[in-house]
Amino acid sequence: MHEFLAKLHQYEIRIRKAINSQMRGNFHSIFKGSGLEFSDLRTYQYGDDVRAIDWNVSSKGHGTFVKIFREEKDQTVFFLVDVSASQEVGTATRSKLATTREVCGVLALSAIKEASHVGMYCFSDQKEKYLKPSNSLKHGYRLILSLFKLKPESVRTNLAGALLFTLNVLKRRSVVIMVSDFIDSGYEHNLKALARKHDLVVIHMYDKRETELPRLGIIPVYDTESRRTVWVNTSSPAFRNQIRQTFRQSQQQLERFCRQYNANYVALDSQEDYVPKLIELFRVRKYQ
Repeated sequence: MHEFLAKLHQYEIRIRKAINSQMRGNFHSIFKGSGLEFSDLRTYQYGDDVRAIDWNVSSKGHGTFVKIFREEKDQTVFFLVDVSASQEVGTATRSKLATTREVCGVLALSAIKEASHVGMYCFSDQKEKYLKPSNSLKHGYRLILSLFKLKPESVRTNLAGALLFTLNVLKRRSVVIMVSDFIDSGYEHNLKALARKHDLVVIHMYDKRETELPRLGIIPVYDTESRRTVWVNTSSPAFRNQIRQTFRQSQQQLERFCRQYNANYVALDSQEDYVPKLIELFRVRKYQ
């Protein structure tokens, strides 16, 4: 666990240094304020926006006052994490789920240090783990430890149910970071509702073994979610092309969906260095 946390700190430092050098300024967090909040009152000055006048205070006869607003910092960052069996695809030392844990850990540490409330919901086709949002560093480490030690009870996936749970539990606008391989159907309506109500970041996790199978001839393939074994010809050009096309179409469809509803989309190969793509995500969100 200590080695895992040390790696997270190294990744976070690397991201922050890259952002600082490329932006030539202060670190701009992915977790920007979700709006404006009232800060103070001051006397009206020529040129002030009349819409900012506080008429209730001004009517007391001591002068005309305008409201001062500042960016809201006290916000919620909520991780929606797919821990179903399809997330276990990968190498013996690095699966999609292992990369998911690292990515969530890096972003959770960053969010806590930006004084955000951080929460998490891990799901399969049921609730595997739920942590209510809180903003202490202790809570941040508890979240990471819970994700690291989690052993899912179910192997199946229900994206629609997880999205509905999030819609019901988050009462105010939040940054929702959803990490999944999106191997499911019938979730689009709830994803649309989540994107409209919250600031949604979609991290699409995949592994090249799902699209570029080695040429091994006819072999048995075990589906961890359906618990069925099917025989496939991995050397067949038609089969290999079908696998690639199916993945590419689903990826493009999800990316178009996110663009349409103003959600950020990032596709991550579980075996690649994900830091550059997270840096790009920070850059994109800065200018939104």
